Amino acid sequence: MMYTAESIEDLAEKFSKLPGIGRKTAHRLALYILKIPREEVVSLAKALVNVKDKVRSCSQCSNITEVDPCPVCSNPKRERDLICVVEDPSDVLAVERTNDYHGLYHVLGGALSPLDGIGPEELKIKELLQRISQNNIAEIILALNPNVEGEATILYLSKLLKPLGIRLTRIARGLPVGSDLEFADEATLSRALEGRIAV
Repeated sequence: MMYTAESIEDLAEKFSKLPGIGRKTAHRLALYILKIPREEVVSLAKALVNVKDKVRSCSQCSNITEVDPCPVCSNPKRERDLICVVEDPSDVLAVERTNDYHGLYHVLGGALSPLDGIGPEELKIKELLQRISQNNIAEIILALNPNVEGEATILYLSKLLKPLGIRLTRIARGLPVGSDLEFADEATLSRALEGRIAV
């Protein structure tokens, strides 16, 4: 076993806990940090702390924001009778990149996955129902990932929302099954939004 400084090993271990970072990449990142000027390291550390200190959930849609309500919820030009339901904040960014959607959002915070211990109580479903009851909502678009968990969540939500008499649609299946919204290109996601179908 090759000897490396304890602090390098500690940093590599921290990096390896990040999603998509394997052991080799974690070591490369740790060694890169060692090579860059101290000011850049301090700047990176400050950026990490700022994210933890400043970013929070919007009290209305649960998207990530530094101001509450978030810029989307507080924008008077958005269509206030239209809510696009997504799993995660990264999905909001993906839909926004299309420049074709001008309504509001609701971030569930995941999808139903009983095997992972994620039931309806762990998601922002109660908050969605509350928003619908307190606002004049004409349509709910279900824009969840096209995988088993996303489909289960759509089925659950459609059973809850259909009796409310609100138009309920889902984005068209222009997205490959098993993929995530955040990795879809703008054209594919735009077509999926335009071709949404009734649930």
